[in-house]
Amino acid sequence: MESTIQGVPLSSVEVKHAVCYNDERVYCNHCQTSIVDLHRSCPNCSYELCLSCSCEVRGGQLPGGSNKPIPQYVDRGSDYMHGGDPLPESCRTGILDRMSGMPVKWVVDDGSVVCPPKEMGGCGSCKLELKRLLPEHWISGLKERAGKIMTRCKTTDMVLQPTFSNGNHEKSYRAASGEGFKDNYLCCLDSEDTLNEEALLRFRGHWDKGEPVIVRNVLEQTSGLSWEPMVMWRALCEHKDARFNSRMSYVKAIDCLAGCEVEINTRKFFTGYIEGRQYANFWPEMLKLKDWPPSDKFEDLLPRHCDEFIRALPFQEYTDPRTGFLNLAVKLPASVIKPDMGPKTYIAYGISEELERGDSVTKLHCDMSDAVNILTHTAEVALSDEQCQAIKLLKEKHRAQDERECRARRKNEGPRAFSLDKHKEEGDFGGPQIECLEKQKKNGTASQAGESDCVACAPVKQSDGLKATCLSYSKHQTEEHSESRGGALWDIFRREDVPKLKEYLIKHSNEFRHTYCCPVDQKLGEAVFIPAGCPHQVRNLKSCTKVAADFVSPENLHECLRLTEEFRKLPKDHRAREDKLEVKKMILHAVNQVIDDLAKLIALEAGWCSGSYRSAWRVVVELEQVA
Repeated sequence: MESTIQGVPLSSVEVKHAVCYNDERVYCNHCQTSIVDLHRSCPNCSYELCLSCSCEVRGGQLPGGSNKPIPQYVDRGSDYMHGGDPLPESCRTGILDRMSGMPVKWVVDDGSVVCPPKEMGGCGSCKLELKRLLPEHWISGLKERAGKIMTRCKTTDMVLQPTFSNGNHEKSYRAASGEGFKDNYLCCLDSEDTLNEEALLRFRGHWDKGEPVIVRNVLEQTSGLSWEPMVMWRALCEHKDARFNSRMSYVKAIDCLAGCEVEINTRKFFTGYIEGRQYANFWPEMLKLKDWPPSDKFEDLLPRHCDEFIRALPFQEYTDPRTGFLNLAVKLPASVIKPDMGPKTYIAYGISEELERGDSVTKLHCDMSDAVNILTHTAEVALSDEQCQAIKLLKEKHRAQDERECRARRKNEGPRAFSLDKHKEEGDFGGPQIECLEKQKKNGTASQAGESDCVACAPVKQSDGLKATCLSYSKHQTEEHSESRGGALWDIFRREDVPKLKEYLIKHSNEFRHTYCCPVDQKLGEAVFIPAGCPHQVRNLKSCTKVAADFVSPENLHECLRLTEEFRKLPKDHRAREDKLEVKKMILHAVNQVIDDLAKLIALEAGWCSGSYRSAWRVVVELEQVA
């Protein structure tokens, strides 16, 4: 295409180098996808367009995500949250349409894409030029070097077969009860077992198939540093920066009932973590902190806890955020800005009682990268008899309200139109994304943000053709064996079930509020591995402190790439649209690093070790010439 535009042979095409500094990331101005090398740029206003969007423009398509409006829910008042009437004029949802009036036709002049008009962020006056970020011929040179290395190395396709079977339950955990399924159990290992090669092969066998894995007792591999939130907060307060210490006196937590972000004194938040908090009507107040401390410098702010977490990580070949040689995120050179892969702390209130509204949950979603999540601390909050009775009465009021709204919806609107595109616009898999930031509590309750509070999936039935890969742990067991009960319940769905899950969510969209399923029962000291692209949700049975880290494994690269393409097509105002992972950049640098490492190994085997890469690569070239 570029040779046609420039009117020269392909071999004579000249691609100008774009100015890019090491301390900046380059994103497509339209779809927010990370730009790794070739792209189109405006010489006048520096508007940058990725090649995917450029191809879509030439094809007459609207590039990237759609311009459809995103629903925004109005405040219905605190009484509504507990079964009362909504505030006047608050029954209809608002529509956030920042894209209204935007032209949907992009000008193409003789194959050249013209910079979009000012309404779309461009200048509308110049043709976009092809630019590159990497040195000229860097990728073609990388491909050539890879070919030379492959001719020198003996490669075999090793199929990893786990030693696990449905009949051997000694190191497995019951995950489902599907008849005719061979994967009703999840691989479950002890931390001591993960130190041998057999366990690594076992893990890789399951990981290659996109299956979750559980590792128990990982905290036994550590020094015993306390993960109690108050201890971590005191460690933060020892920070020498006075301005940082002043910011730590308050935290912004999510109120699970209202879906709102509320500001609360840090000491009061952590006291509530241990003792519990309640509204004026005795309904439990569920608060949670996500990505705490509020910084991507966990290692700098809590260095001892960061080291302790890394010591606890199983299969550090994959999970170590510093040196894991199978973690592609580690392969990025020091000069390149790295994505925030953690570790991050998640601190949330929780009780065993199923509230059905305002539960301490992480909504159903899927992550672009692999993740490992360790439950490091729990605290059980007991409810008084008076509070239990109040909860029972309020639940009846909630159910009556749900029934009234359901009847009114059927009568006035008929079956609610629900499309997958709209579902993506609204938030996670679980339904409308409620945004109600910076709202203060009034009269002991927070303000209502929308009609759906804890959105999850409706009860999963085998008849729907959907099967959750999750551990069975019945409510009866939970009540009778509280001393052995875990702190968090996970529902993790298989990647191959995503199409069925989407279909199921659409079919049961009118039933969403919250539900109880049979999930993974994560106990203190257990690590849960979640492959990229596996939808999952979590409910906290106790006040929980979890520490998680993301990583990018070779086995799941295809899923990371698929999700990157899927996320770029989300609506423009969607919070998950930005390509923060930059997996394509990771792949290039990982391949480059592997080639360098193999070149050094080949040089060592040849007995010509000099310690430098350039000398090692010269040996490889000379050996290739001799061969």
